[in-house]
Amino acid sequence: MHTIEPHYNWRHLYIASDDRLSPFFGKEYSEFEFSNAIYDYFIHPQWDEIGSATLYVKLLYVNYDLGYCIIELIGEWNDCLYNDIMYLKRNVVDILIGNGINKFILIGENILNFHASDNDYYQEWFEDIEDGWITFVNFREHVLAEMECAGIDYYLAIGGPLNNMIWHNLTPKQMFEKVNSYIKKRLPV
Repeated sequence: MHTIEPHYNWRHLYIASDDRLSPFFGKEYSEFEFSNAIYDYFIHPQWDEIGSATLYVKLLYVNYDLGYCIIELIGEWNDCLYNDIMYLKRNVVDILIGNGINKFILIGENILNFHASDNDYYQEWFEDIEDGWITFVNFREHVLAEMECAGIDYYLAIGGPLNNMIWHNLTPKQMFEKVNSYIKKRLPV
């Protein structure tokens, strides 16, 4: 897992540690010191801690004018044992919402497992963003199945074109437009 780096092709457009409104403002990174681990496996030092023992993130891009962000995730999303959604909501999402973000694109290619608990934080997140949305892009099928069984898909958009999106070669704006277009087609008029 230590070789899996967060997406870095947008660093010329946005760096969370340079953004005064980011929850990761001022963070300094090492390329050589591997200190964070998921269970017994070290992860690349570019991933950001959110307080969870099993879930790490990278805030890849934020556009405050259009109110969206793109977050990449790695690890095991474990609400049952570690309440990972609480850490994500309180330590990242709430700060972004407080700065006008109401559209969230979460990339889950590196989420290995999901273990559900209650849906309270998902419901709160959904209610906090009124005219916005939450999307999960490229999560593994078994992870999505667990989320659906737990009823989390009521609060966010998953599956369909969101689950096989080729995004690495897109700009953040192109990715947002693609996701936004899909969401608009799903929403009732």
